[in-house]
Amino acid sequence: MQLDGPQSLAALIALLSWPIITLVIVARSKTLGRGLIWSVISGQLFLPAGTGIKLSMIPAIDKPSIVGFSALAACIFFPPKKRTSTPTRFGLVEIFLLMYVLGPVVTSQFNGDNIIIGYRFLPGVGLYDALSAAQAALVFLIPFFLGRKFLRSEDDLHAMLQALAVSGGLYSLLLLFEIRFSPQLHFWVYGYYPSEFVQTLREGGFRPMAFMGHGLLAAFFLMASLLSAAALWRTRNPATPPWSVVTIYLGAVLLVCKSLGALIYASFGSILILFARSRTLMTVACILVVISLGYPMLRFLGLMPTTAIVQLARSIDTERADSLQFRLDNEDQLLARALERPMFGWGRFGRSRIYDPETGKDLSVTDGRWIIDLGQFGFVGFLAEFGLLSLCVLRSARTYKTAEPNVQLYIATLTLLLAINVVDLLPNAGLLPLTWLMAGALLGLSERGTGRPSFVRNSSNGSRHQTSIRPQFGNDLAAAGGIRSLRDSPDMSEK
Repeated sequence: MQLDGPQSLAALIALLSWPIITLVIVARSKTLGRGLIWSVISGQLFLPAGTGIKLSMIPAIDKPSIVGFSALAACIFFPPKKRTSTPTRFGLVEIFLLMYVLGPVVTSQFNGDNIIIGYRFLPGVGLYDALSAAQAALVFLIPFFLGRKFLRSEDDLHAMLQALAVSGGLYSLLLLFEIRFSPQLHFWVYGYYPSEFVQTLREGGFRPMAFMGHGLLAAFFLMASLLSAAALWRTRNPATPPWSVVTIYLGAVLLVCKSLGALIYASFGSILILFARSRTLMTVACILVVISLGYPMLRFLGLMPTTAIVQLARSIDTERADSLQFRLDNEDQLLARALERPMFGWGRFGRSRIYDPETGKDLSVTDGRWIIDLGQFGFVGFLAEFGLLSLCVLRSARTYKTAEPNVQLYIATLTLLLAINVVDLLPNAGLLPLTWLMAGALLGLSERGTGRPSFVRNSSNGSRHQTSIRPQFGNDLAAAGGIRSLRDSPDMSEK
């Protein structure tokens, strides 16, 4: 047994102890669904990034895989009292799943050739490597299967929004610490930096990452927490915390995290959630995933207005515009390489990257998940991953109307969050277990159907009452300023 990545005893202990911690979290949760949500979020927020335990014949035990395995073990040890059934028919979801898992096997059959570029030797992809990739893909999908199977109710979606908002509020304290004292927590606890420290330097200060592995991931999670809090603000009942204060606070923290992309997502999403109808949120979500699915073809045909996008970015920040232009130039080269074997790609081991023809030096910078998928596994691999995530959005948009009005906003918010994550996979590669859990939950709810009213439990007396999506911004802002309203309650990138 050895660590695949930086050698750290603390990281080894954290990874090996996580199954026990997950069992404790699930055992102490009111429902299995809440336990699953909190265990996945906690693992994503605190486990070591950029390292794993490598054993022979099995996938590396790293942050994503140990979170999935631990959650699966918890479901076996603490099965739900009420059995849930999933559809047995073979449909489009199952087709995408087969493409995702078996696609690497087909890729290996077309990439057995060795490649020599300058002084660099790239081996062919054998059957063993194909089975290893298929196994890793199956492990990566565990949160999706669990979300589809066990998070199939409106109460589970409400619990997910609450967990995102609360965990984001707590995690922001670590982010604020690193903004002030520089990103050191991961190094202090686990003994190494998960990414280059220079990437944390922004605008004369620091972009925090805590234990997420990169500042972009931390900012994206904080954005998801902010949008969740905004949805709870709009649907709040007197027994809940002041979500208006939480929303405004998270927005302020996100502003100082120095991540322009996450800030744009948060501004765009919070306005929609607070003021638009659920139908509008769903329409926007569907448009976003359709754009994501068509992005490779638009780039290939030259229909994506990349020049205009760079000019717009330059009007905001010259440094960010130069970075964007660099990414787009790399995408052009990698796209041309991928289209040499368009259907099933080049396989792994860096075979899809660009190298200097004389020295063999790696010249590629792969930031976006889409170009990684397209280069390694072709259009089949791209459609399997992006198609599956997009299908969860489209299915959710098709069935949410049968829910009660207050539940519609919960569904629409999580659907919009998933769609934003799919769009973010174009410039970045942040596909995490929480994303798959969310996708599975939305798909499971759409397959079950949403016809019954949703209720929120009053923590003070255990009674259940229906909530309303009518905005109460005046009362919330008054509470934020210390003025009590008569309606307030005394309860509270392959990289």
